[in-house]
Amino acid sequence: MSITTKASAFRSRGLKSKLGGIAILATGALVLAGCAPTATPEAEPEAIADYTMTLGTLLPQTGNLAFLGPPEEAGVGYAASEVNAYAESTGLTVEVEYGDSGNTDNKAYETEAPRILGFDPTAIIGAASSGTSLQFIDQVVGEGVIQFSPANTSDAFTTYDDNGLYFRTAPSDVLQGEVLGNLIAEDGHQTLGMIVLNDSYGTGLAKYVTEAFEAAGGEVVAAPTYNTGDTSFDTQISEVLAADPDAIALITFAEISTILPGLFGQVDPATLYFVDGNLSNFGEDFPAGSLTGAKGTLPGLSIGDLGEFTAALDEWVAADGGEALTEYSYAAESFDAVILLALASLAAGGSTDGVEVAAKLQEVSGGSGDGEKCSTYAECADIILSGGVADYDGISGPITFDEVGDPTEASIGIYVYGEDNNYGAL
Repeated sequence: MSITTKASAFRSRGLKSKLGGIAILATGALVLAGCAPTATPEAEPEAIADYTMTLGTLLPQTGNLAFLGPPEEAGVGYAASEVNAYAESTGLTVEVEYGDSGNTDNKAYETEAPRILGFDPTAIIGAASSGTSLQFIDQVVGEGVIQFSPANTSDAFTTYDDNGLYFRTAPSDVLQGEVLGNLIAEDGHQTLGMIVLNDSYGTGLAKYVTEAFEAAGGEVVAAPTYNTGDTSFDTQISEVLAADPDAIALITFAEISTILPGLFGQVDPATLYFVDGNLSNFGEDFPAGSLTGAKGTLPGLSIGDLGEFTAALDEWVAADGGEALTEYSYAAESFDAVILLALASLAAGGSTDGVEVAAKLQEVSGGSGDGEKCSTYAECADIILSGGVADYDGISGPITFDEVGDPTEASIGIYVYGEDNNYGAL
């Protein structure tokens, strides 16, 4: 089950062109021949002179979101291969330099961000964690480089002073919080406890879950927090259990694997709720049935609706010699980030300058409202190179950036765990 919703942002970006391009319509004198007009032939796509755009990644190879690294990096690589497969028609080749964002505990980004910036990229894709992205966003945009996250959901980015150079294909936590809070209430729960990561992602998402749950008549009775790097959660678990809530929302990252054993046997697993930061296939990590009936939310189309994409992604990973994927969260959003950057580069006349490419991202996503719908890189590239304006509807959804780089249309998938401790669409 997925819920599609729309959002609006609250500020404008001074450096971003709101109408990066306008569709050009052929005009001319009417020529009569036998009392019938002669049709104007459609423009043929014209490739730009060969050029290369470098993209960097700062995605989690280590840290408490490392389980998201493989699908995100695979999405980037697969998209780059699609762009390069059509290079003969467009002139554009993409090269990717991969880096580790780490997290705010191991601080891998402190050495990796300068290293990736040293390749002079047009954009850096990452991080997955909102809190981690906030640690290096100033450094990236200060160099005139786009920061494009496939997974940041904190509302902090909506109003961040980013010089018009920050974009994301994942929706703000305003949306996920509303869906999760309403889901818990609709399941008949009247009181809620939460264990919350104390960073911009965790506290922001908890805020919106609370607002939605309380608006539905519920009460949040406990919401202890913990910090990145903490290894013991006994205090938080005890506080929540002492409040005896009807349901517990776990707004965490990989720390969930340490928290869950303290809840097993204490609560009905069907009263547990997960979020995108920890929704994972635990399988044999826990005894069978440990999570039966637990639910969770994940921005993006339902994994069940992405079967064709994930199958193609698996084929690409195997052909590239990579390890088989076990998770697919944010793979589609990562794929779309690369496609949008490539299309924006073409729309900017073959530019690899971060500011110039950023000025076209809203347009190629359909945010200007002037484009022709298309759903593949090749189709969209042909529209642009024929003098038109492309409106890319991606694998992850329509996207449609607003003036601050937030997607205005998004789906939130709702999932449920089975006896095997793996999740599937509700």
